[in-house]
Amino acid sequence: MKYIQYLKRGIKYILNGQPTQKVYAQITYLSPSDLLKGRTALITGGTSGIGYEIAKAFINAGAICVITGRDENKVQRTCEKINKEVSKKDHIFGLSWDVTDVKGNGARLQKALKILNGRNIDILVNNAGLVGGEIKDCTEEKYDSILNTNLKGSFFMAQLIAEYMKENSIKGNILNIGSSSSLRPATSAYTITKWGIRGMTKGLAKILSPYGITVNAIAPGPTATPMLMPNGIKDDISLFPTNPLGRFIMPGEIANMAVFLVSNMGRSIIGSMVFMTGGSGVVTYDDVHYSF
Repeated sequence: MKYIQYLKRGIKYILNGQPTQKVYAQITYLSPSDLLKGRTALITGGTSGIGYEIAKAFINAGAICVITGRDENKVQRTCEKINKEVSKKDHIFGLSWDVTDVKGNGARLQKALKILNGRNIDILVNNAGLVGGEIKDCTEEKYDSILNTNLKGSFFMAQLIAEYMKENSIKGNILNIGSSSSLRPATSAYTITKWGIRGMTKGLAKILSPYGITVNAIAPGPTATPMLMPNGIKDDISLFPTNPLGRFIMPGEIANMAVFLVSNMGRSIIGSMVFMTGGSGVVTYDDVHYSF
């Protein structure tokens, strides 16, 4: 495998004169702090990938976190794992919550508040999502599953928490997890949802800012998560030659930015989508293959 990568880099240089170097993911993580002390976050899809890393980063910054997922056992196992990996213990709670079950949102919010024992939720991270649904072979069932999770789920979670914050005079944050796909030609159900998240972020920011509710989004590029790598993360995970950065984005990088955006340091950022893509979608579409 290593020799094949060397060969590819050599051929690329011969064909277009662009050098390709071996790139490593050298990530600087935020040190434990009190940036989010006294804050409480609800993070959908927090059992793996980006949501998992955001929960850890929030806790290390002083926040209490409730992570959600569809599998109750997986949620609780994840809470136990997170509690072992963070600097502040017993700041993590878990709740089984299917964001596509909109009718059940109210009851689950009350259950979350009961778990929190009097604490107010003042941060929502809309992270739960599914990938796929290419136009060339997408079924109606797959399309509905992706749209219901990524867009409908995020829409009604934002509605639920925004109403809760408004009624309780809570000045908080809603952070949506978008994608570089929100800049790409929409050739899949997934891409369509991320275009929707981008527009919804601006709309929510417009109508909620008068209530002290700050809404922003982060748009990762191809990221080293189980969603893209169901067979596990390999040692050469940093390699992504067609991305201008030369590697995958790491979930910890997204988590660093999430802490910044929901802290007081990010208070003046409203309605923005921060593109952490390594250039994917921003300066090139050619990092992925398009076909029908």
